[in-house]
Amino acid sequence: MKTALAAIFFLICTCNAGCNAEVTGYSQSKASPDGTGKFYFGREIARIMDAGGGDWLERNERQREENTALAIRTIQLGADAVVADIGAGTGYYSFRLAGKVPRGKVYAVEVQDAFIRLLNTKKAALKDSVVEVIKGATQSPNLPNNSIDLAIMVDVYHELEFPAEMLQALGKALKPNGKILFIEYRGEDPSIPIKTIHKTTVAQLNRELGANGFRLSQQEEMLPIQHFLLYEKK
Repeated sequence: MKTALAAIFFLICTCNAGCNAEVTGYSQSKASPDGTGKFYFGREIARIMDAGGGDWLERNERQREENTALAIRTIQLGADAVVADIGAGTGYYSFRLAGKVPRGKVYAVEVQDAFIRLLNTKKAALKDSVVEVIKGATQSPNLPNNSIDLAIMVDVYHELEFPAEMLQALGKALKPNGKILFIEYRGEDPSIPIKTIHKTTVAQLNRELGANGFRLSQQEEMLPIQHFLLYEKK
C-alpha cells in the first residue's frame, strides 16, 4: 500500500512539474556560449551582463551606433509621467528620460549592487531629483501596484532570468493604460554585428508578451539596429 501511494505521489509531482513547464513556457537544455541553458518559448535566455560591462553602455560610439537621442525623442511622456527603467545599468537612459518628466519620476531598477552604487553616485553628482534608484529582484521590479505609466527595457529583456514572472509583476505595477517599451537588437537581421543570443525578433516577443497578457500597440523601425516596440495590456 505504501509503495502504491509513493508511486502515485511521484506521478503527481512529475505531472505537476511537467505541466508547470508547459504553462510557463520554460525548458532546459545544453547552454550555448553566452547562454544559460534555460529557454523560454524556445528562446535561450542570455547570461546577464555584469557591471564590468558598464563602460560599453557609456561608450562614445553609442549615439552613432544606436541613435539613442532619437529613441528618447520618440518616447511619448507627459511631464508628470512615472517611468520604470528596468535593468537600468549605468542609468544611460534613466537620467536622460528624467528631462522629459520634470514633474514625474523615473525609477532606475537594478538587481546588481555594483550598478546600484554607480546609479546613486551619478544621481548625487547630477544633483538629480527625478530619478529614484530601486533594488529590483529577478522576478519583480519591486514597484507598487498601479504606479507606473511606462516600463522600458533597453537591450535587457533577453537577459531576464524569469521573463514570465517579471512580465506578470510589471503588469501589476503598470497603471491601467500603462505600457512596456522594448528596445532590442533586431534578431531578423543577420548583418547586425551582435551575437544572436543578444538579439530578439518581433515574432518571438509577440509570442512571449502575448502569453503574459500583452499585445503589440506600436512598432517603429527608425533606429539603426534596434526594434522600438510598445506593448499594452490586452
